[in-house]
Amino acid sequence: MEKVPLTPAGLEKLEAELKRLKSVERPSVIRAIAEARAHGDLSENAEYHAAKERQGFIEGRVLELEDLMSRVQVIDVGKLSGKSVKFGATVTVIDEDTDEKGKYQIVGDFEADLADRKISISSPMARALIGKSVGEAVEVMTPAGSRSYEIVKVEYR
Repeated sequence: MEKVPLTPAGLEKLEAELKRLKSVERPSVIRAIAEARAHGDLSENAEYHAAKERQGFIEGRVLELEDLMSRVQVIDVGKLSGKSVKFGATVTVIDEDTDEKGKYQIVGDFEADLADRKISISSPMARALIGKSVGEAVEVMTPAGSRSYEIVKVEYR
């Protein structure tokens, strides 16, 4: 069974989603199914079929989250240190072509959120950065082509 690395914040987020699905979404869809059943003929009952489809999605997501939670390896980033990039690091880079600065934290696949500047450990950018140190340059293949970045800061917080 493959372990799944997560930060404590990522684990908290998954636990909150699982709790919401079990305590809010599941009872809500059960009520919707019961209400739709009361309308009569189930073969042509759109509300019933929609509620059953929603129930299937919820149950599938609950199973997925429970499986994931059984394989989680929580890595407390606050206890890490060093000068090289590893899981949990917040890395500041400069695009060598545009001189544009970017700051990214390397997190687990299930907590990645580019809008929040959190990139998945399996992303091309993270794979290029892992093991490198301040002052080193990395090549990253993007959909727009190859990009070069220089690492200017590595921090663990």
